[in-house]
Amino acid sequence: MHRATTSTRRHDREILALALPAFGALVAEPLFVLVDSAVVGHLGTPQLAGLGVAAALLTSAVNVFVFLAYATTAAVARRLGAGDLAAALRQGIDGIWLAVLLGALVLAAALPLAPPLVELFGASATAAPHAVTYLRVSALGVPAMLVVLAATGVLRGLQNTRTPLVVAVAGFGANAVLNVALVYGAGLGIAGSAWGTVLAQWGMAAAYLTVVVRGARRHGVPLRPDAPGIRASATAGVPLLVRTLSLRAVLMIATAVAARLGDADVAAHQVVLGLWSLLAFALDAIAIAGQAIIGRHLGADDAEGARDACRRMVRWGVVSGAVLGVLLALARPAVVPLFTSDAAVRAELMPALLVVALVQPVSGVVFVLDGVLMGAGDGPFLAGAMLVTLVAFAPAALAVLALGGGLTALWWAMGLFMLVRMASLGWRARSGRWIVTGAVRA
Repeated sequence: MHRATTSTRRHDREILALALPAFGALVAEPLFVLVDSAVVGHLGTPQLAGLGVAAALLTSAVNVFVFLAYATTAAVARRLGAGDLAAALRQGIDGIWLAVLLGALVLAAALPLAPPLVELFGASATAAPHAVTYLRVSALGVPAMLVVLAATGVLRGLQNTRTPLVVAVAGFGANAVLNVALVYGAGLGIAGSAWGTVLAQWGMAAAYLTVVVRGARRHGVPLRPDAPGIRASATAGVPLLVRTLSLRAVLMIATAVAARLGDADVAAHQVVLGLWSLLAFALDAIAIAGQAIIGRHLGADDAEGARDACRRMVRWGVVSGAVLGVLLALARPAVVPLFTSDAAVRAELMPALLVVALVQPVSGVVFVLDGVLMGAGDGPFLAGAMLVTLVAFAPAALAVLALGGGLTALWWAMGLFMLVRMASLGWRARSGRWIVTGAVRA
C-alpha cells in the first residue's frame, strides 16, 4: 500500500512539474495575436480586418506542422529513457533541420501566393492590401516558428518545460514592445506590427537554438544535417500530420455549418470555439507531460511504469476536465456579457456553453490519451482514429442543417466527436498495443 502511494505521489509530482510550465507556454503563444490585434485595431477597421485574414492563414500554416513538436518530444524522450542523451540530442537536431527545410518551403510559397490566398479568404477590397502586407512580412517568421516547435519538442523530450515557458513569456513581452515601437514610434503601420512579431519570433528561435547547441556541444553531438535522420523525423511526423489535418477539417466543418445557421449562430460559435480552445490549453498541458513521461518510461524498457503513468494521467484528465466544466457552467452568466451585448447571440451562447461544460471530463480523457499515444510513438493509430472520428462527425454536423437544429445541436455533434475519440483512444490504451519499449519504436 505504501509503495503504491509513493508511486502515485511520484507520478503526481512529475505531471505537475511538466504540465504547469507547459500550460504557461501554451497560453503565452496565442497572446501574440491578441497583442497584434490590440495594436493594429487602433490603426483602423480595414487594417484590423486585414490582420484577421492574414493571422488566420499564418496560424493554419504553423499549426499544420505541430507534429514537429509532438514527434520530436516522443523520439527524444525515448532515447533519454534509454540513457543515451547524445542520441536524444541528435534526434532533436534532426527535427530542427526538418523544421528549417519545411519553413523555407512555406516561405517560398507564401511570398508569391499571398495575394491569391488573401482573395481566397474573401478579404474586402479595403482590407486585402493590409492582409497581403502583413502576410508577406510575417511569412519571414514562419521558419523561426517551425524551429521553435521542433526545439520545444527537444526540451520537452528532455523533461524540460520551464525553458519553453521562459522563452514564450520573453517572446510575448518583446512582441508587445516591438509592435508599439514600430507601428506608432516608427510609423510603419500594419507592416510594423508584422516586423515586430517576426523579430520576436526569431529571437525565440535564437534562444532555443542556443540552449540546444550548447547541450549538443557539451556531449559531442555534431550539428550538421544528417539526411537519414531528417528522413526518419519526417516519416515519424506524417501520421501526426494526417491527424492534425483531420482535426482541422472537423473545426472547419463545424464553422461552415455554424455560418449557414445564421449571423447570431456563427457569432456565438466563434466565442464558444474560443473558450473551448482556451480550456483545451489547460488539458493539453497534461497531454504534453504525458508525451514526455511515457516516452521516457518506454525508452527505459519500463512498461509497467508507462502503464501506471497512463492510469494516473487519465485520472488527472478526468478531474481537471470536471473542474473546468463546473467552472464554465457556473461562470456562463458572467462570461457571456463580456463577449456580446446582442440578446440573440447571448441566447445561443448560454446552452452551447453548457454543452461544452458537460463534455469537459470527456475532453480531459481524450487529451491525456492523445498525449500518451504520441509519447509512445503510436502515430499511425492516431491518424487512423482521427480519420474515423472525422467520418463520424461530418454526417452528424450536416444533419444539424438538414433537421433544422441550432448551435446547441452543433455542439452536441462536437460532443459526439469527442466521445468517439475517447472510445477509440480508450480501446487502444486498454489493449496495450501502444506499449513498445526500447530507444527506438520498431
